[in-house]
Amino acid sequence: MIEAVDPVILQETALDVGEFKLVPALTVAAMLILFLGVGYFFRVAAVDELWVAGRSIGSIENGMAIGANWMSAASYLGVASLVALSGYFGLAYVVGWTTGYFILLIFLAAQFRRFGKYTAPDFVGDRFYSDWARGIAAFTTLAIAFTYAIGQASGMGLMAQYIFGISYEMGVILLMGVTIAYVALSGMLGTTKNMAIQYVILIIAFTLGLYAVGWSQGYSTVLPYLEFGSEVSAAAAIETQFVEPFAAAGYYGWIALAFSLIVGTCGLPHVLVRFYTVENERTARWSTVWGLFFICLLYWGTAAYAAFGGLLYNEEVTEGGGFATGDGEMLGIEADALVVLTTQLADLPEWLVGLVAAGAVAAALATTAGLFITASSAAAHDIYTNLYKDNATQREQMIVGRATILGIGALVTLIGLNPPALIGELVAMAFAIAGSIFFPVFFLGLWWENTTKEGAIAGMLAGIVLSFGAILNDTAIPMYTGVEEAVFPTVATWLPGTSSALLGVPIVFSVIIVVSVLTDEPPEDVKRLVRQCHSPEPMQQMESAEDIATDGGLEDGAADGGSATDVADRPTDDDTDSEPETEE
Repeated sequence: MIEAVDPVILQETALDVGEFKLVPALTVAAMLILFLGVGYFFRVAAVDELWVAGRSIGSIENGMAIGANWMSAASYLGVASLVALSGYFGLAYVVGWTTGYFILLIFLAAQFRRFGKYTAPDFVGDRFYSDWARGIAAFTTLAIAFTYAIGQASGMGLMAQYIFGISYEMGVILLMGVTIAYVALSGMLGTTKNMAIQYVILIIAFTLGLYAVGWSQGYSTVLPYLEFGSEVSAAAAIETQFVEPFAAAGYYGWIALAFSLIVGTCGLPHVLVRFYTVENERTARWSTVWGLFFICLLYWGTAAYAAFGGLLYNEEVTEGGGFATGDGEMLGIEADALVVLTTQLADLPEWLVGLVAAGAVAAALATTAGLFITASSAAAHDIYTNLYKDNATQREQMIVGRATILGIGALVTLIGLNPPALIGELVAMAFAIAGSIFFPVFFLGLWWENTTKEGAIAGMLAGIVLSFGAILNDTAIPMYTGVEEAVFPTVATWLPGTSSALLGVPIVFSVIIVVSVLTDEPPEDVKRLVRQCHSPEPMQQMESAEDIATDGGLEDGAADGGSATDVADRPTDDDTDSEPETEE
């Protein structure tokens, strides 16, 4: 079970959060002004630019945006902390989050772009010709964005507390306010431009900090990524679980967490929407390759940060009392901010420590921006326009989208003032939700043409019960009732909230397949659409599978990648008794 995290400092001597730091504050202030300026310069007035940046992003720029969108506070701050606290077990986060991109590259990235829609719920609604399926997917998207963003708000508060010397609560409010402002103003186009800038900032800050710690402490000379073996041995002598496999949570827990993160990566709407921002499937594939490269640049250094930070914490704070267990265990702000704490304990210059903290702010802002764009598109495009008002104008969609950004931003800020778990654990919950609910639907929807709307709906509902039930059982209910253990401890052992997808995904796959076999096959035009999604034939720029499947090509289709193609001829929930006539 995961206990609520108290944002109050537990050991005031460890992380210097009580003073205003001029140079770091100026750095962060300049960075925030830059982001607002970019957002204003690339402000949008059309839904195509608001949701998918006009499908104009190149592969390297999109790869950097993928990296920044991915390098949340959980990755930048949380992974090193989790490795330090749980040793070998924490590597499940690195394995899971990187392996997921190989699955995306092979099975989903190009296929999603060929389908050519605006959002993940848009794909679900059109592929499964069902408003019910679209609605379930849209509300799931909102839930994932909300859960994921809470972890980012927590990271923002911690870094603002360190840099500006203000309270954690004020830090959350300040930085979330800036994020809401530039996302509401700029949409996906400006957000993507900012993400590329944010990636450059965060990777420079992270790498400089790691090299500086290695050099100053004599841990490494040229490549700290490869030269920290002796530090691992030293850390293991202090905390045996640091290198002992499965000491923290057992074999099942490690496999469950890694698997949940792998499939969760493939089910996150704010990750998949990146493939809709490019002009064709080839660019989508190369975006994934570049994104994985940029992500690995950071993950490569997390284990070194964990070893360096653990040793410095043991020497400087607990004076030999350890760093992961007993009285010396890092908790609260120290556990979540280990990367910044490590640079401070190494007595690096204040400006450099501040730069590392600024990188964490950039990482949290980038991910939060992507989440808010995804949530706003689900609300405005999928719920308001497709489910409530078919003839909604662009102006109405823009208003609803921006109102959603303000609303979810306010709610995330409120919950982020007292987050229910560590940053990495909050993010893992979002992955478990995405993996259990979306991954089976996306995979079968693209690769098995006989997947029916009834199967998809049944599968998503089963995933909702399993993933949200697990979180309620071992986290939400115990937190708000004051109970110190899960409601059903045995269930929590096999179906933990952070890694429920190991059991959830096979169950959901089975439900979808069985229900699809027992119900009528999809319409023929839907089958043709699925075949086109993984056809080896290349497409023209801005073309979609729907354009080809309807034999219209770009001449009859939409130049925006197919989003304007009329799909009203397909049966929906209201007229499924007969299939539409199709051209032979």
